[in-house]
Amino acid sequence: MTQHDYVLTLSCPDRTGIVHSVSGCLLDLHGNIVEAQQFGDTETQRFFLRVHFTLPDRTDIAQLQNSFTPVAEKFGMQARFYDARQKSRVLILVSRQGHCLNDLLFRTHSGLLPIEIAGVVSNHNDYADLANSYHVPFFHLPVTPDTKTEQEQRILQLIDRERIDLVVLARYMQVLSHDMCQALAGRAINIHHSFLPGFKGARPYHQAHARGVKMIGATAHYVTAELDEGPIIEQDIEHVNHALTAQDLARVGSDIESMVLARAVRGHIEHRILLNGQRTVVFR
Repeated sequence: MTQHDYVLTLSCPDRTGIVHSVSGCLLDLHGNIVEAQQFGDTETQRFFLRVHFTLPDRTDIAQLQNSFTPVAEKFGMQARFYDARQKSRVLILVSRQGHCLNDLLFRTHSGLLPIEIAGVVSNHNDYADLANSYHVPFFHLPVTPDTKTEQEQRILQLIDRERIDLVVLARYMQVLSHDMCQALAGRAINIHHSFLPGFKGARPYHQAHARGVKMIGATAHYVTAELDEGPIIEQDIEHVNHALTAQDLARVGSDIESMVLARAVRGHIEHRILLNGQRTVVFR
C-alpha cells in the first residue's frame, strides 16, 4: 500500500498537552507517525516539534493546514506542513570562489542532496561553464555600488519567477542590502570561515597563517541584515599545525566550508531547522 510522506514543524509556548493534541489530530487524519523529535527550551519557555508522518492518500498541504488550525490556535502555534517528497527549488549565488558551488552541484547531480538547483547567479562569469556542464541555468548579473539596488531586484524577480524555496550564498562576496535580507528572511543560507582569532577582509587564510592559528573552521547561518551574525545552523572545525602553508590552510578551509554548507542545506530542505529567536533548533 502506497504511503505519502509529510512533515509537520511547530513552535509554541510550552505547556502540557501539546504532543497529545498533535498526535490526536494526526490520528484523526489517519496519519502514522514515522519519526518525532521535540525540544523544550527552559530559557524561553518555548516548545519545538518536528513530526514525520505518512497518510494513506495524497493530501493537499492547505487541507492539512486547515485541519490542524484548531490545535494551532489552541496552543498559539507557528505550524507548517510540508510534502516530504517534494524537492526544494534552490538558487545558488556565487562570486569567484567555486568550491561550495562545485560541491553542491556534484551532490545534487549524484543524488546525494535531494534538491532542484533552478539556477546559479554570479556577479562574475567564472563558473558559467561549470553550471552549464550540469545543465543548470547560469545568470550573470554584474554589480557595482551604483547598480546594487537594480541587481538585487533582478535576483528577487528571478526568485519569484522560478518559485525558489531556498537561496544559498555559496561564497557570494557581496553584502546583501537590508531590504534584500528582509525579503529572504528564513530562506537564505550563507557560509563563511571561522577562525580564533577572527580575521576579516581579504586573504583571511594568509592572515591566519601569519598568526600561526591551530584551528580553522566554517559557519553556516541564515542571512540577516547584521553581516555574518544570523542564526547559526551548522559549524565544524579542523586542527592544523605549523607545517601547513597559507595555501594548505585555504584548501582545508574550502573542504570544511563545503561540508558545513551542504549539511546546513540538507537540514533546511528536510525541515529540521526551527528558529528560536537568534538561535536555531536543529533536529538530526
